[in-house]
Amino acid sequence: MNDRRSDRPTLEEVAARAGVGRGTVSRVINGSPRVSEQARTAVERAVAELGYVPNQAARALAGRRTDAVALVIPETEARLFAEPYFMGLMRGASAELADAERQLLLTLVRTEQERQRFEQYLAAHRVDGVLLASVHRDDPLPDRVAALGLPLVMNGRRAESEPVDFVDSDNVGAGRSAVAHLAGRGRRRIATVTGPLDMYVARCRLDGYRAGLAEVGLVPDASLVATGDFTEEGGRRAMRELLERAPELDAVFAASDVMAAGARSVLRAAGRRVPEDVAFVGVDDSAVARHMDPPLTSVRQPIEEMGRTMTRLLLRKIAGAADGTPSSEAEAHRVLPTELIVRASS
Repeated sequence: MNDRRSDRPTLEEVAARAGVGRGTVSRVINGSPRVSEQARTAVERAVAELGYVPNQAARALAGRRTDAVALVIPETEARLFAEPYFMGLMRGASAELADAERQLLLTLVRTEQERQRFEQYLAAHRVDGVLLASVHRDDPLPDRVAALGLPLVMNGRRAESEPVDFVDSDNVGAGRSAVAHLAGRGRRRIATVTGPLDMYVARCRLDGYRAGLAEVGLVPDASLVATGDFTEEGGRRAMRELLERAPELDAVFAASDVMAAGARSVLRAAGRRVPEDVAFVGVDDSAVARHMDPPLTSVRQPIEEMGRTMTRLLLRKIAGAADGTPSSEAEAHRVLPTELIVRASS
């Protein structure tokens, strides 16, 4: 009976075929210069003859690259697949990693137990770095990733003074340009549906809305502000609340296209016409905006470019961690511009 294993060859089998020790094989595979040319040639020949494939996890534990990057989104599957923003971010990150011949590992972290399990995964050095999206104010994950010594770049930030590297868009500018546009259309009772206010992005868009009102001489009115959660149902709830409190409103700035779609359905049910009775502006310039009836005016974020930019920054951080070169502050804190795209909803 042949007791030779039928699965993939081991490091020990490569060492036996090459006539060297296990440590020598490991040094050759990991690119160490501390190997003679004769030993290197023997190991490389044995690897080719046996069809040996290095175990990525073992290389990671040895301090080598895994060639994998984790994109972490602390949201549910329903939110992930219903929100075009995340799809755009993933497309940008995936394209940049493909160019660099690295793998993207998508991870959803929804509970404290999942967060702890993911931290254990990171502690085992299964990835070279982490991209983190949809960050809430009290989320401990950025600091825990940093404490593990792993390169990290966030999409967005938790507060104005953010110590972790991030790539963001001009969210204050988004709110200001939306309000300026609506006021320019003659609207005077401009409401807003915010995102969850434990997220810095939502607070910035609300700040931009308020700054925009001041710039056109309109007095802020708390009855014209309703809190959503970046979901379609959140937009519906907020719009019903606004209509009850301020039925005379004549414009709405929704802090995302998805919330705008939910709010639009409530207005339709209430017999309000868009834009004749109520003008609408969203944020993201997603497929949702283009396919609404009427098409939605929206503040475009460069979503795919944010995914690419944060991935490029992370790859530079990974390379810098290997050679000891830190990122500059200008490189580590990037804010990309937004642009108002006018359509028939306003």
